[in-house]
Amino acid sequence: MSDIKNTLKDAGHKVANTAKEVGHTVAEKAGQAADWVKEKTGLGEKNCGDPRSISDIQPHMTVISSCGCTMGKVDHLEGNTIKLTKNDSPDGQHHFIPSGWVARVDEHVHLSKNSEETRREWKSNAAACADCGA
Repeated sequence: MSDIKNTLKDAGHKVANTAKEVGHTVAEKAGQAADWVKEKTGLGEKNCGDPRSISDIQPHMTVISSCGCTMGKVDHLEGNTIKLTKNDSPDGQHHFIPSGWVARVDEHVHLSKNSEETRREWKSNAAACADCGA
């Protein structure tokens, strides 16, 4: 009877140790996957370069929504708006984004709105952005 107890006890310890090792491996790989996603999307704590201000936005900079989707490329600044190139637009038209939607600027322009909100609320001209706010 004692041999069966010891065998079961040893088997239980082996299962517990294996589960612990698997848990650590899963956590490590999940962390690596999260880091990869942050790097590829520009999200997370790491910036894509030195922080800059809205006045540093330049033509051809990529505009990225808060969810990591590319919204287009900067054509130029027009007043307090960012005019996106029509070549990168889903409908072949220029779209305007208020500068108040900019969360940060580094190598890219990062927006505080997700892609759905951005597409729903971007405007077809700079004047229409006057009432957009942040």
